[in-house]
Amino acid sequence: MLMSQPDRLARLHYLPGGLRQLSSGDHVLCAVTGQKIPLDMLRYWCAERQEAYATCEISTRRHLEGQ
Repeated sequence: MLMSQPDRLARLHYLPGGLRQLSSGDHVLCAVTGQKIPLDMLRYWCAERQEAYATCEISTRRHLEGQ
């Protein structure tokens, strides 16, 4: 269960099929744009890079840059 504290950055460990919360908070930052992503809206991340992304387009673009 993801516990949150208002307006606090969460620390997460991204896994291929999910994630693990390391410190409580209510959002993470997009690795590309710096945009706040509420934890309940977090859908895109890279377990290999340990990065979160705000949208699928940003995630795809980042993946293609790394190839």
